[in-house]
Amino acid sequence: MTNLHAVRGEGATETAPIAADRLVDGAPSATTSLDFQHGETTFAGEWSAGVGAWRVSYEEWEFCHVLEGACELVPNDGPAQRYEAGDSFVIEPGFKGVWRVLAPMKKRFFIRYD
Repeated sequence: MTNLHAVRGEGATETAPIAADRLVDGAPSATTSLDFQHGETTFAGEWSAGVGAWRVSYEEWEFCHVLEGACELVPNDGPAQRYEAGDSFVIEPGFKGVWRVLAPMKKRFFIRYD
């Protein structure tokens, strides 16, 4: 057992459409490859999605690094923020708004629930 874990998008993979009750635009599907999980509070892997937009509400911390494509996060209470390949960002618990994929994207993520 090691305390080091590679995140390469090679873990168990699941693909599903974005839930209809969250959709704002399009009909995107999302694919998640989970490379690391510690209990029910910590996760790391890769995620990809097609063009579209949906409502999000975060209870967790998420670090994202965009590998391909582009997205825009539109907070309910502020201006849109655009991220594209090479960009990294953190979403804090309490973020509510719209996640819009502008060009098919892939990101690496690390999620932590308090």
